[in-house]
Amino acid sequence: MDNQYTAVIKKTESWWIGWMEEVPGVNCQESTRPELVESLKEALKEALDFNRQDAVSAAGEDYEEEQIAV
Repeated sequence: MDNQYTAVIKKTESWWIGWMEEVPGVNCQESTRPELVESLKEALKEALDFNRQDAVSAAGEDYEEEQIAV
């Protein structure tokens, strides 16, 4: 499954800033738009991996996983 996320991107005076609509806390700032998009991708991957590890750790030993598409 190829997940899609939405980046909100804005040019300020001298910086490009952006954040992900669906994942709070994933935000970046770069001097160019392409650098910003790449930074957002990396930050999103890291956040999703961390959230995944955190959820599994919180579940303890006896749990199930199920894929849910929305």
